[in-house]
Amino acid sequence: MTALSRGANTPISDSPATIAVTGTTPGSVDLFVFLLDATRRVRSDDDLVFFNNPSSPDRTVTLDADGQIRLELPAVDAGVDMIAVAVSVDETVPGPLSAVPHLGVCLTQPDGATVTAAVDGLTTERSAVLLEVYRRGGGWKVRNVSAGWEGGLVALVTEHGVAVDEPPAQPTAHAHAGVPVPAAPAVSATAPGTATVDAAGVRTVPAEAGLSLEKRQKLDLRKKEVTKVLLTKGASNYVGRVILVIDKTGSMSRRYSGGEVREIVRRMVPVATQLDADGQLEAYLYGVKFAKLPDVTVDRADEWIDEYVHLHGRHGGIDYDRQIGGINDEIPIMSEVIDSLDRDTSVPTLVLFFTDGGFNKRSAIQKLMRQASSRPAFWQFIGMGRSGFGVLEKLDTLSGRVVDNAGFFSVESVDALSDSRLYELLLSEYPDWLRAARAANILR
Repeated sequence: MTALSRGANTPISDSPATIAVTGTTPGSVDLFVFLLDATRRVRSDDDLVFFNNPSSPDRTVTLDADGQIRLELPAVDAGVDMIAVAVSVDETVPGPLSAVPHLGVCLTQPDGATVTAAVDGLTTERSAVLLEVYRRGGGWKVRNVSAGWEGGLVALVTEHGVAVDEPPAQPTAHAHAGVPVPAAPAVSATAPGTATVDAAGVRTVPAEAGLSLEKRQKLDLRKKEVTKVLLTKGASNYVGRVILVIDKTGSMSRRYSGGEVREIVRRMVPVATQLDADGQLEAYLYGVKFAKLPDVTVDRADEWIDEYVHLHGRHGGIDYDRQIGGINDEIPIMSEVIDSLDRDTSVPTLVLFFTDGGFNKRSAIQKLMRQASSRPAFWQFIGMGRSGFGVLEKLDTLSGRVVDNAGFFSVESVDALSDSRLYELLLSEYPDWLRAARAANILR
């Protein structure tokens, strides 16, 4: 049996498969299966399999009365690049998916092979993709996704290219529920993803609706500055994943106490709204070790900052002194980020790495950056202060990499930079990497 953690993947055989999703109950937590093409969109209404449409037209993907998904992988149409298994909390039921007990996925095949995917990392999401079954190198693989949207069913289906019409006023019953519940919205395959994009190319994610007018206006100004850099550099199809890494060592004390680190987090949120698929910012603090923190969401950034932006103490169940430490060692955190990058992916990742220096393990860091150059991530290092940054200053000329996968600049104070200048420095090399990564087949 293979157990997949969040983000992990493994090959499976080209034979039929059965997928069981525990924790779902029709009319409470509903199950959906999307047949997606290479753009991660459905081709038509028929590519959404759920309680009112329990099989694809060719019956290669079916949802049976017991809630099990059956895949005839050898016969799946060549135009289907991925099969995504998802769940959504019914509109009549309060609470997020994280409150659903025993939510998990198990895939089995006739040869006895079993793959389990624990649902991990969900917080306020009401819909999520749990598992992806996708083609790679002539075969099939599965990935534990465990990521979703607060917007529920509407957010889920529109993310996969399905438009939602207004539901009928009169309630109807689920095909297999046995009791009347409000009908699911009618769907058709015409709309773009969850986020909306205006005429100027500025992306808005659903969580922004929870902001006050003042915060929304400030966010909008920063989003426009981010978009301006990307459009000026000719970036296209750049939405993927954004990771924030912040130095939490003793030498950073003034930057924490003076509020500079708090403001860095706020100024990175607009970058996530434009570049991260779900508009959220993955976050780490590091010292000699590191801590993976909950994602920063646009509507709860201030609460996140109050909880986690500290040098010492215990916050969010993490002992900052024992579990992170007060001196720097970049190898553990860099290795962690590299290990999280799927070799077989079309999702570009931007790593924003803030540090005040002290990089002493030159050879080890160079080795890691060479290793990382074949992975789908660009590393933007930001030096804070005037200390020596060693190997970071020489990354542009580092040999032995598949593509140039890193940028570096230093500044005495991030606070002193205007938004337009900060985003220009942060993002000017990222579009160039996107093009190089696609040319090198790192991004597919």
